[in-house]
Amino acid sequence: MRLFRSSDRELLGIAAETLDFVLEASEETHPNEYMGFLRGEDAHDLGLDRDGTVITDVLVIPGTESNPVSATVKTSMVPNDRDAVGSVHSHPNGVLRPSDADLATFGNGDAHIIVGAPYGRNDWRAFDREGKRRKLDVLDVDLPDDEAFFDFTQEDIDQELAEDS
Repeated sequence: MRLFRSSDRELLGIAAETLDFVLEASEETHPNEYMGFLRGEDAHDLGLDRDGTVITDVLVIPGTESNPVSATVKTSMVPNDRDAVGSVHSHPNGVLRPSDADLATFGNGDAHIIVGAPYGRNDWRAFDREGKRRKLDVLDVDLPDDEAFFDFTQEDIDQELAEDS
Protein backbone atom coordinates (compact mmCIF):
# COMPACT_ATOMS: atom_id res chain seq x y z
CA MET A 1 0.00 0.00 0.00
CA ARG A 2 1.34 3.44 -0.91
CA LEU A 3 1.48 6.35 1.53
CA PHE A 4 -0.33 8.67 -0.86
CA ARG A 5 -3.18 7.78 -3.18
CA SER A 6 -2.48 7.90 -6.86
CA SER A 7 -3.78 10.82 -8.83
CA ASP A 8 -6.45 8.73 -10.56
CA ARG A 9 -9.11 10.78 -8.75
CA GLU A 10 -9.36 14.49 -9.35
CA LEU A 11 -8.62 16.68 -6.35
CA LEU A 12 -11.52 19.12 -6.37
CA GLY A 13 -10.55 21.45 -3.55
CA ILE A 14 -10.27 21.99 0.17
CA ALA A 15 -13.15 22.24 2.63
CA ALA A 16 -13.52 25.80 3.94
CA GLU A 17 -13.49 24.52 7.53
CA THR A 18 -10.21 22.67 6.88
CA LEU A 19 -8.59 25.77 5.37
CA ASP A 20 -9.72 27.80 8.40
CA PHE A 21 -8.10 25.20 10.68
CA VAL A 22 -4.82 25.41 8.73
CA LEU A 23 -4.78 29.22 8.89
CA GLU A 24 -5.50 29.25 12.64
CA ALA A 25 -2.94 26.53 13.41
CA SER A 26 -0.31 28.37 11.36
CA GLU A 27 -1.01 31.62 13.18
CA GLU A 28 -0.86 29.89 16.58
CA THR A 29 2.47 28.28 15.69
CA HIS A 30 3.98 31.61 14.51
CA PRO A 31 6.87 32.54 14.56
CA ASN A 32 7.66 28.85 13.94
CA GLU A 33 6.57 26.88 10.90
CA TYR A 34 3.48 24.71 11.06
CA MET A 35 3.38 21.38 9.23
CA GLY A 36 0.89 18.62 8.58
CA PHE A 37 -0.33 16.13 6.00
CA LEU A 38 -3.55 16.56 4.04
CA ARG A 39 -6.23 13.88 3.88
CA GLY A 40 -9.22 13.76 1.59
CA GLU A 41 -12.67 12.21 1.31
CA ASP A 42 -14.79 11.27 -1.66
CA ALA A 43 -16.85 14.24 -2.82
CA HIS A 44 -20.02 12.13 -2.97
CA ASP A 45 -19.64 11.33 0.75
CA LEU A 46 -19.72 15.08 1.39
CA GLY A 47 -22.93 15.62 -0.57
CA LEU A 48 -21.30 16.90 -3.77
CA ASP A 49 -22.60 15.68 -7.11
CA ARG A 50 -19.10 15.41 -8.58
CA ASP A 51 -16.47 12.72 -8.85
CA GLY A 52 -13.27 13.43 -7.03
CA THR A 53 -11.70 14.11 -3.67
CA VAL A 54 -12.02 17.03 -1.25
CA ILE A 55 -9.32 17.84 1.32
CA THR A 56 -11.07 17.51 4.66
CA ASP A 57 -8.43 16.82 7.32
CA VAL A 58 -4.97 17.72 8.47
CA LEU A 59 -2.90 15.04 10.12
CA VAL A 60 -0.32 16.45 12.53
CA ILE A 61 2.53 14.04 13.21
CA PRO A 62 3.68 13.61 16.82
CA GLY A 63 7.27 14.69 17.35
CA THR A 64 7.25 17.28 14.54
CA GLU A 65 9.94 19.84 15.28
CA SER A 66 9.70 23.38 13.98
CA ASN A 67 11.51 26.69 14.11
CA PRO A 68 11.12 29.98 12.21
CA VAL A 69 12.67 28.57 9.01
CA SER A 70 11.74 24.89 8.90
CA ALA A 71 9.59 22.06 10.20
CA THR A 72 10.84 18.49 10.39
CA VAL A 73 8.66 15.40 10.60
CA LYS A 74 9.86 12.08 11.96
CA THR A 75 9.11 9.96 8.90
CA SER A 76 8.83 6.85 11.04
CA MET A 77 5.76 8.43 12.67
CA VAL A 78 3.94 9.07 9.38
CA PRO A 79 1.15 6.49 8.99
CA ASN A 80 0.56 4.60 5.78
CA ASP A 81 -2.60 6.49 4.94
CA ARG A 82 -4.61 5.72 1.82
CA ASP A 83 -6.55 8.97 2.21
CA ALA A 84 -3.41 11.17 2.16
CA VAL A 85 -3.35 13.69 -0.69
CA GLY A 86 -0.45 16.02 0.12
CA SER A 87 1.07 18.32 2.71
CA VAL A 88 0.66 21.72 4.28
CA HIS A 89 3.14 23.99 6.00
CA SER A 90 3.52 27.63 6.84
CA HIS A 91 6.09 30.23 5.95
CA PRO A 92 6.19 32.69 8.87
CA ASN A 93 8.04 35.16 6.61
CA GLY A 94 4.93 35.36 4.39
CA VAL A 95 6.60 34.09 1.20
CA LEU A 96 4.00 32.05 -0.70
CA ARG A 97 6.26 30.00 -2.95
CA PRO A 98 8.18 26.79 -2.31
CA SER A 99 11.83 26.82 -1.34
CA ASP A 100 14.29 24.23 -2.66
CA ALA A 101 13.83 22.33 0.62
CA ASP A 102 10.05 22.39 0.12
CA LEU A 103 10.38 21.02 -3.40
CA ALA A 104 12.43 18.12 -2.06
CA THR A 105 9.47 17.13 0.17
CA PHE A 106 6.77 17.52 -2.51
CA GLY A 107 7.44 14.10 -4.07
CA ASN A 108 4.19 12.51 -2.88
CA GLY A 109 0.64 13.75 -3.08
CA ASP A 110 -1.31 15.91 -5.47
CA ALA A 111 -1.44 19.16 -3.47
CA HIS A 112 1.04 20.95 -1.26
CA ILE A 113 -0.22 24.06 0.48
CA ILE A 114 1.96 26.89 1.76
CA VAL A 115 0.37 29.33 4.20
CA GLY A 116 2.05 32.66 4.96
CA ALA A 117 1.85 35.35 7.59
CA PRO A 118 -0.42 37.19 8.36
CA TYR A 119 -2.53 34.03 7.82
CA GLY A 120 -5.62 35.62 6.31
CA ARG A 121 -8.06 33.84 4.00
CA ASN A 122 -5.97 34.81 0.94
CA ASP A 123 -2.55 34.08 2.45
CA TRP A 124 -2.04 30.62 0.98
CA ARG A 125 -1.17 28.92 -2.29
CA ALA A 126 -1.39 25.34 -3.54
CA PHE A 127 1.30 23.63 -5.60
CA ASP A 128 1.68 20.32 -7.41
CA ARG A 129 4.54 17.94 -6.67
CA GLU A 130 6.84 19.80 -9.11
CA GLY A 131 6.20 23.09 -7.33
CA LYS A 132 3.95 24.60 -9.99
CA ARG A 133 0.93 26.54 -8.75
CA ARG A 134 -2.29 24.61 -8.97
CA LYS A 135 -5.89 25.64 -8.61
CA LEU A 136 -7.54 24.42 -5.43
CA ASP A 137 -11.08 25.62 -4.83
CA VAL A 138 -12.35 26.35 -1.33
CA LEU A 139 -15.54 24.32 -0.98
CA ASP A 140 -18.35 24.93 1.49
CA VAL A 141 -19.20 21.36 2.51
CA ASP A 142 -20.49 19.83 5.71
CA LEU A 143 -17.71 17.78 7.24
CA PRO A 144 -18.59 14.59 9.08
CA ASP A 145 -18.84 14.74 12.86
CA ASP A 146 -15.44 13.93 14.40
CA GLU A 147 -17.06 11.61 16.92
CA ALA A 148 -18.61 9.56 14.09
CA PHE A 149 -15.12 8.20 13.40
CA PHE A 150 -15.44 6.05 16.52
CA ASP A 151 -18.96 4.86 15.70
CA PHE A 152 -18.45 1.58 13.82
CA THR A 153 -19.23 -2.08 14.16
CA GLN A 154 -17.41 -5.28 13.27
CA GLU A 155 -19.65 -5.46 10.19
CA ASP A 156 -18.35 -2.04 9.09
CA ILE A 157 -14.75 -3.26 9.52
CA ASP A 158 -15.44 -6.44 7.55
CA GLN A 159 -17.03 -4.42 4.73
CA GLU A 160 -14.09 -2.00 4.61
CA LEU A 161 -11.60 -4.89 4.45
CA ALA A 162 -13.61 -6.56 1.68
CA GLU A 163 -13.58 -3.32 -0.35
CA ASP A 164 -9.80 -3.01 0.02
CA SER A 165 -9.06 -6.53 -1.26
